[in-house]
Amino acid sequence: MTSRLFFISPAVSASLRQARFDDGGSIDDGGAEQARSAAGSLPPAVRVLVSPGVRCRETAAALGLDGVVTPELGGLDAGRWRGRTLDELAAEESEAVGRWLTDPASAPHGGESVQDLCGRIGRWLATAPETDGRTLAVVEPEVVRAAVVRALDLPPTAFWRLDVPPLTVTELSGRAGRWNLRLGRPLAGPHAD
Repeated sequence: MTSRLFFISPAVSASLRQARFDDGGSIDDGGAEQARSAAGSLPPAVRVLVSPGVRCRETAAALGLDGVVTPELGGLDAGRWRGRTLDELAAEESEAVGRWLTDPASAPHGGESVQDLCGRIGRWLATAPETDGRTLAVVEPEVVRAAVVRALDLPPTAFWRLDVPPLTVTELSGRAGRWNLRLGRPLAGPHAD
C-alpha cells in the first residue's frame, strides 16, 4: 500500500507578508484569488485534511476543498510571540530569538519548540501510511517543514533551512516507514501524477 501525501501551503496573508507569527488573520484578496484560480490543479484524493488555522481553512475553501479540520496538523504554537513580527522580537528579545533560531529544543515564547513540532508531525506521519491513495492536507508552512524533517530523518536544525512558498505542494509518497520527497510544485497548471 502506497500513501501519497500532498501538503499544500496556505495563500498569502498579512502575517506572512510581514514575517509575523500567525495571529489568526485571514488570507488577503490576492491570495484568495490565486487559490481560486488554482482550484482545478489538484489531483483527486481519498481524504482532505485542513489545519485548524484561519488561513489554512480559507485557503482550502478558496481551492474548493471540503476537508476535515485536523488539530494534529496545526501550526507551531508560538505562545506569547503570537502576532508579533520577528523584527520586533529581535529588537526586544534578541538573545531569546537567537536561541530559538539555533536550538530546536528552545521555546522562550512559552509555546511549542521546533523539536516538539517535528515530533508531533512525526507521530502523525507514522499513521499516514495506513491510508492507501492520496491525501491532500492544507497546512501551515512550518508543518510542511516538520514533515520533511521527519520523513527524511533530518536533524531538527534543518527545519530553518527549508523554504515553503505560499500555494505550493510538497509531496511525500511511501510505505512501511520510508518516504520519498517531491518539493514545491506550484498549484497553478496541470498536476503530474
